[in-house]
Amino acid sequence: MLRPGELGAEEREHWRELRAKSHAPRNPFMEPEFTEAVGAVRPGARVAVLHEGGERAGFLPYERGPLGQGRAIGLGVSDRQGAVLRQGALPDPRRLLRACSLSSFAFDNLEAGQGLFTPYAAEEHASHVIDVADGYPAYEEALRVRSPKFLRTTLAKERRLGRQAGEVRFVFDEREPAALRTLMAWKSAQYRRTGRRDRFAQRWITGLVGRLAVTRTPECTGTLSVLYAGSRPVAAHFGLRSSTVLACWFPAYDVAAAKYSPGLVLHLRMAEAAAAAGIGLLDLGRGAAEYKDSLKTGELPVYEGAVTCWGAGAALYRLGREPARRAHAFVRDRPRLASAAARTLKGAARLRRG
Repeated sequence: MLRPGELGAEEREHWRELRAKSHAPRNPFMEPEFTEAVGAVRPGARVAVLHEGGERAGFLPYERGPLGQGRAIGLGVSDRQGAVLRQGALPDPRRLLRACSLSSFAFDNLEAGQGLFTPYAAEEHASHVIDVADGYPAYEEALRVRSPKFLRTTLAKERRLGRQAGEVRFVFDEREPAALRTLMAWKSAQYRRTGRRDRFAQRWITGLVGRLAVTRTPECTGTLSVLYAGSRPVAAHFGLRSSTVLACWFPAYDVAAAKYSPGLVLHLRMAEAAAAAGIGLLDLGRGAAEYKDSLKTGELPVYEGAVTCWGAGAALYRLGREPARRAHAFVRDRPRLASAAARTLKGAARLRRG
């Protein structure tokens, strides 16, 4: 067991080699750079280095909490989770937890194909994706066939934005720190408007984003994309990209420009730029959203659940987490109830602001 910052260069390179041999998409959340960034802001972050036959067989990044309650690294913000293992290596999960001094290991975006943990999944979710492997023109043509009104309306709004607010300009990899601060302010305001917890009010998350914003490696690069109208930013997104996957993470827009749907325009330009850079997949993440349904070409499964061992820590996990998870699932699976819950959250947010 190591702290993420204690991983040596050889271990990090072996981690990358295992990911390269995996059949899963090269999601940057599964790379050592993301784990190291979390380790710099989360004191309970660890990496278990697994050996088999005298050779390294894999890595399990995790966080350890009170009474040994464990969780996937960066749980709550990480959009892909799991162990990084040599093909054919499948340790006993509970023995692994005991070796890590964990009473449980919770995950909410477990990568598909994780044979170590998928038997303990309580729910399967869809992570929405945009496939641009055949190039952006092919993707736009597919949208034109599947959602002609959506594409026509969005492109018309982009042209209107240019006429009324200034020339539309898109920067795929913006390095201006002020643009990132603007995005975070927009996102915080969005969280408050919708009655949800403001992630950027948590210092460890702002610290994590700040570290990843300056991370530049082939398989994990922080990428800030900005849509401008004239000199004014109207929409932005911060995410992580590998050589083949752009993991979409924090999108937001200026509500003063909402009539132009700048967030949708931004995502189309991100898809275009990603395809031009040789990136074949944009992963929009799990969670229902109208814009995801409009933009997606398909879905990938991710899993939520936990492995537990006997003991007080595991019992506390089940008592503290399972009732809330089941309640969320009950509401989520009933669209009318979910819509009512969203209206209630927004109403509560308005009362707090008032």
